[in-house]
Amino acid sequence: MKHLAIGVALVLVSAPGTAQQGPVGRARQVTASYVFDFVPAPDGTRGVMIRMIGGREQLVMRAMDGGGEKQLTFNDADHEDPVWSPDGRKIAFVLIREGHKKIVHLMNPDGSGAEPVTPPTQSAIHPSFTPDGKAILYCTDDDLRPPAKNESEIYTIDLATKRVTTLISGGVNTFPVMSPDGRKIAFRRIIGDMNSEVFVADADGSNPRNLTNHWSYEGWPAWSPDGKTIAYAGNRGNAGYQIFLMDADGSNVRLLAATEGRGTAPKWAPDGKTVYFTICRHSQDHQGCDIFSAPVEPPK
Repeated sequence: MKHLAIGVALVLVSAPGTAQQGPVGRARQVTASYVFDFVPAPDGTRGVMIRMIGGREQLVMRAMDGGGEKQLTFNDADHEDPVWSPDGRKIAFVLIREGHKKIVHLMNPDGSGAEPVTPPTQSAIHPSFTPDGKAILYCTDDDLRPPAKNESEIYTIDLATKRVTTLISGGVNTFPVMSPDGRKIAFRRIIGDMNSEVFVADADGSNPRNLTNHWSYEGWPAWSPDGKTIAYAGNRGNAGYQIFLMDADGSNVRLLAATEGRGTAPKWAPDGKTVYFTICRHSQDHQGCDIFSAPVEPPK
């Protein structure tokens, strides 16, 4: 997912005191932005995101105040799922070659030193760091034969030893992210053909339980910095996807902000006061994806 979308329209305006000449024209979008998955750095000064450049998903750094951008990746591949290490010294991402070969990589924040992390025998997606930065959670690709979903497992890999441990298996399990205290893992699990729920399990993958427990399609969980709240995306009560918040036990579900389009991939600012997310709109009048943010109101 780009530069910011700019709409250009020609408007017929009547001069003062004269009648309208003909019908008012309908504005049409001229340019389309494809920017998505903005992830703030731990120090809150900048963030990494995906921008479509030359038909490829490239990683770009952007200042939090909207200042200049710096492209970090340049090769003939797609780069997805960026995430910062807790100390801000590394960025993990998924490198995709030939449309299907998906391996989690690590690189420095300036784009240098990229190296593979996950085994080449797996198609790995959705990395996230453990709070101590010593390991990465990830899952295997659940879209090997789209639109059908295939089983996917959640793993952890120790960055020092490269030892891989299976945490959650059985069914479709994706988007793993560990709580700030390291005691829980939130993840998305698909139940049946179309029901997607946000689950939470203990850190070792045991004791999984459904938090959202709703007929709608919900996923993309993200813990708040204090671990008390989980942001997620879903189409609960709405034709499109919006960002919701809930307490860590699944209670007190509330809408973050009223939005239009397909809102996904919520990410918290380090101070816990703002959530960033992507909205994509694909209609007759609008094509593209952009980054949005919304303030987080204290729970009632």
